[in-house]
Amino acid sequence: MKMTSKTAIIDVRPLSESLKDFSETWKSGKAGTPRISFETPTLLFKVLSGKRWDLLRAMTGAGAMTIREAARRVGRDVKAVHGDVKALLDAGVLQKTDAGKIIFPFDALHVDFMLKAA
Repeated sequence: MKMTSKTAIIDVRPLSESLKDFSETWKSGKAGTPRISFETPTLLFKVLSGKRWDLLRAMTGAGAMTIREAARRVGRDVKAVHGDVKALLDAGVLQKTDAGKIIFPFDALHVDFMLKAA
């Protein structure tokens, strides 16, 4: 599958793999496909709950916006969306602009992980 530069991958993998990729990218100087990695599926689902997925869907490809605008797009209370935005900012999923707006700077999101037998 070909990823565009505006596609981010969310995956589940050990921190050691994420750090190795970062190191290789740093050394090569070539930007790869943006990744947002979680160490466990439990952590991924804790951070990316159903309402937060709805928020990401509303923000994907939409550019920078205020929290109030994001709340309007998902039809939710501003205070509740503010809490979700904080969690997504802390996890590195959303970014904050210099003007204080929030942004999910991608046009597409690809989720990649596998569940294997123990």
